[in-house]
Amino acid sequence: MNIETEKDKMLAGKCYNSRDPELLAMYQKARALLRAYSATEPTDAESKHEILAALLGSLGENVWIESPFFCDYGENISIGNNVFLNYNCVLLDCNRITIGNNVLIGPAVQIYTATHPLNANERIITTGKETTVYTTRALSVEIGNNVWLGGGALVMPGVTIGNNTTIGAGAVVTKSVPPNVFAAGNPCRAIKEIEE
Repeated sequence: MNIETEKDKMLAGKCYNSRDPELLAMYQKARALLRAYSATEPTDAESKHEILAALLGSLGENVWIESPFFCDYGENISIGNNVFLNYNCVLLDCNRITIGNNVLIGPAVQIYTATHPLNANERIITTGKETTVYTTRALSVEIGNNVWLGGGALVMPGVTIGNNTTIGAGAVVTKSVPPNVFAAGNPCRAIKEIEE
């Protein structure tokens, strides 16, 4: 008999309990690794790589992540080769975040997979006098190869950004963006094609 765990539900895009003991243990492990990463000297590339390898689901070669860096669990993040994340990036990896090869991610970029119902009665569930649960689900995000996310861009749950695309600084990416375009704005939209 297969029992669906809260983690299974989370990764399947179903509503799940984010305060589940297994998920809390994953979260706490990630917090410890993120603290260690931030405390590691920038010249100690070997230790930084070892910490990232322990934190992330998969880690390519020549990956550079500036501190501070923030994520929920880490293990749901896959990063390809030759990737750079600048300062203050936030990757809320309640579902899978896949980042391709040769990706540049500017400072303060935020990639979200978590979402909640718009209706407060569906979002907030009170189970006891002092116990409140927030209905949460998560949708995966995929960033293609050779993508550049400008500083301060926000990438919302369920979005795919195609290969060779540039997202302008401060864009709010609410829908998937095709390959080979420059896209910007709030909401983000393709502005022009980029020739290969």
